[in-house]
Amino acid sequence: MVIETNKVVAVHYTLTEGTAEGQMVESTQGREPLMFIFGVGMMLPEFERNLSGLKTGDTFAFAIPAAQAYGEYDNNALVEVPKSMFEQDGKIPDGILEVGNMLPLQDQDGNRLTGMVAWVGLDKVKIDFNHPMAGVDLYFTGQVDSLRDADPSELAHGHVHGAGGHHH
Repeated sequence: MVIETNKVVAVHYTLTEGTAEGQMVESTQGREPLMFIFGVGMMLPEFERNLSGLKTGDTFAFAIPAAQAYGEYDNNALVEVPKSMFEQDGKIPDGILEVGNMLPLQDQDGNRLTGMVAWVGLDKVKIDFNHPMAGVDLYFTGQVDSLRDADPSELAHGHVHGAGGHHH
C-alpha cells in the first residue's frame, strides 16, 4: 500500500526552518505521530505532494519554500488599531496586550480571525494577522509510521477517528 488519496497516513516528523540544520519548530519524536487523511485538504498541498507514493517505513526529507507553505510575510497584514478596542467595562484586562499573545478577534462583518500582538504603544496596538510561519521556508524530515484505508465515516467527516485522531 502506498500513500494516495483517502488513505490514513501516520508520520513521525521534525520540522525545521529552512534546512535540516535550521531551528527546530516542532517534532513528533517521542509523541504520537501526526495522522491525517491524504488528499482531503487537511495538509499543505506541497507537504502531501512530497509524501505521495511513499509506503510504511519509508523516510523523507524535503523543503517547502515559504510561498508554497504559509505564504510570504505581508506587511499589509500588520494593522495598527486603537488600544481602546480591547477595553472591557472601561479597562483593558490584565495580560491581554502582551507582545506575542495570540488574540481571537472578529472583523466588522463577524468573521473570526486570529492576530498576534506585535507592538503595544500608549494609545495604539499593532496586530499581526500573518500566519506565524509566514515568510519561513520549511524543512521536513521523518518516516511513514503507518498507512491504511480511511473508513467511510472518516471520509464523511473529513478527519481520522480513534487513536491518534478525532474522538466523537
